Amino acid sequence: MRERANHPGSDSESSRRSEKQTRMPQASRNLPRVLILGGGFGGLVAAHALRRARVRVTLVDRQNHHVFQPLLYQVATAGLEAPDIGYPLRSALRRQRNADVLMADAERIEPATRTVHFANGNSLGYDYLIVCTGAESSYFGHPEWQADAPGLKSIDDAMAIRARVLIAFERAEQEDDPDVRRALLDFVVVGGGPTGVELAGAICELARHALKRDFRHIDPTQARVLLVEAGPAILPSYPGDLQRKAVAQLEHLGVAVRTSTRVEAIDEHGVVFDGERIAARTVLWAAGVAGTPIARSLGVTLDRHGRVPVSSTLHPEGLHDVFVVGDLAALVQDGHPVPGVAPAAIQEGDYAARAIVRALDGKPIEPFRYRNKGELATIGRSAAVATFPGNIKLSGFFAWLCYLMVHLVYLAGLSARVKVFASWVWSFFTYGRGARLITNPPRELTQPSLRTLPPVGPRREPPSHPVLVH
Repeated sequence: MRERANHPGSDSESSRRSEKQTRMPQASRNLPRVLILGGGFGGLVAAHALRRARVRVTLVDRQNHHVFQPLLYQVATAGLEAPDIGYPLRSALRRQRNADVLMADAERIEPATRTVHFANGNSLGYDYLIVCTGAESSYFGHPEWQADAPGLKSIDDAMAIRARVLIAFERAEQEDDPDVRRALLDFVVVGGGPTGVELAGAICELARHALKRDFRHIDPTQARVLLVEAGPAILPSYPGDLQRKAVAQLEHLGVAVRTSTRVEAIDEHGVVFDGERIAARTVLWAAGVAGTPIARSLGVTLDRHGRVPVSSTLHPEGLHDVFVVGDLAALVQDGHPVPGVAPAAIQEGDYAARAIVRALDGKPIEPFRYRNKGELATIGRSAAVATFPGNIKLSGFFAWLCYLMVHLVYLAGLSARVKVFASWVWSFFTYGRGARLITNPPRELTQPSLRTLPPVGPRREPPSHPVLVH
């Protein structure tokens, strides 16, 4: 199998140019190349797992940093700064002599020639390919909804959502039409999975605590948050008793929860479901995911979510030199789909690296087995739900502590762990959220017509309304 290093794709002009730029020693150029697409959990773990292997590792990502996605919602709701959950890929691999990092956008894979083509016109050959480009938000056939209901998959998404949420309060402060002000202070989160639950709870806490005394003409505590789920229950992968406890904790925070409710339309003025229009100016999407478009170039039949069906060895059908891991992989184990969560991506990335080493040594590859170490979803301050092997179920304060500890352990970089821990401690005792700067806000969010402001004086209390019924 070592001879695969000399296949035609590796000898392409773009490949030779890339090797010249990285100044790799001639002896190393003769080693098999493992090309990793994506610097998320699966890709970074795979690269580290190959640190002692006799291979060339090339990690490619469109960004120059790894993102700790489970905490994106805290960046989106002003709880953490973006650098707190990002880590430069070059720093992560700087001590790994057999690893190279390229910042490029992989556009197309040619399995027949073992070549990956990039958006900048370059291409790179491989002997083994690990595809872990993740997933993107799926709008179920309505891509036009994305402009008015952004999803949360990257730091850029988180910063855009933060601006959208904070600007809603800023615009409400300048608005003297009570109906428009009410719409600006209504927030709808579509999707009752962990991301939707975490977003809804965090927005409610932001409004009721962090912003409580910051405005003169509106009362931020009057903001209303609605969580909409198409299925019969939120957090569908959790046991029924934890689902009910999660609903109770959300409602205690002030979040209204509606299940068995399908969205019919979304526009700049609100959202429609079950024939009812909610005039909410801020709608956030956490309802579904789809595989990234590069999956189509593998030439295999994808599932209905655009993910790649893989065997127990994480190979797409007929492609034994390609591994697909993380959110992009549609893997069924014991009759159940392996969830698209960080622990699964970590285990799959480590497995793919070890499988490549075994294949190069002429040893058989054993099937992959996902070991579920538990699930955690935070709802708000001292509120969370968690399940662990052995039918261990937690909710409330102790589940929240487990959530904090687990995420601190997996967060990349000691400095990030220290800063995140300090932010959490400060927020716990003060209810404060220090990351409330609005930078480079989208132009369309800052163009309301300004009306005459009322005189500065005691805070004006908006009239109370039933929860999101207009």
